[in-house]
Amino acid sequence: MHVWRSCALLRCVAMFELLNGHVEGHRTGRAGWLRAAVLGANDGLVSTASLMVGVAASHASTGAVITAGVAGLAAGAMAMAAGEYVSVSSQVDVERADRTQEERELAADPDAELAELTGIYRDRGLPHDLAVQVALALHERDPLAAHLRDELGFFEHSAARPIQAAIASALSFLLGGLVPFLGMLGDGSTSRIGLVVVAALLGLAGAGVLGARVAGAGLLRPALRVVLGGGAAMLVTAAVGSAVQLSGG
Repeated sequence: MHVWRSCALLRCVAMFELLNGHVEGHRTGRAGWLRAAVLGANDGLVSTASLMVGVAASHASTGAVITAGVAGLAAGAMAMAAGEYVSVSSQVDVERADRTQEERELAADPDAELAELTGIYRDRGLPHDLAVQVALALHERDPLAAHLRDELGFFEHSAARPIQAAIASALSFLLGGLVPFLGMLGDGSTSRIGLVVVAALLGLAGAGVLGARVAGAGLLRPALRVVLGGGAAMLVTAAVGSAVQLSGG
């Protein structure tokens, strides 16, 4: 009786959601491209600004600073795209290997896999009889999908997408890396360095706030985190540039 009531309740809930068009807008599906985009924008801002500040701190000419920034921007975007593609492709390889292994296990001993899936649902709080019913129903429909989802945690919306991640990373790096060039609009080397730093910090704050809003998180901590990290990076490279200039006479 308890099992029948539970199944009836589940059917009623499903029917209610279908009739009312109930759709929940979660942000998990954004995780892949959002991580690559935020990382790319932050890297573009920090690396380009740090490079320009470091070169400017050595009292190089304006042309040298701009050349260094453009070269760093192009190299960084390509490096981000290649690195992201290789990294996410490795994740795809792992997912494929797990999928192949699960296919072999289902073909070799489907009863053991059914018992394993039943145990998963029972451990999540379902009564034993209901866990058996759910596992049987899913095994009849698509056993591989059930095991990939509930045993291994693979979901379509969070699947690794190397090309998407590479494009998002490269484009965001380019967009982020263009911000420090606004500082070159000032007059004099000293003011340019200050404007590059200010533009980069404002850009980092904006990127942190934007990423937090898209992810649905609080705004202050992400923005503060990227601003402090970027500021520290620029400070170090400025010190290195000054030291190199001094050692060169």
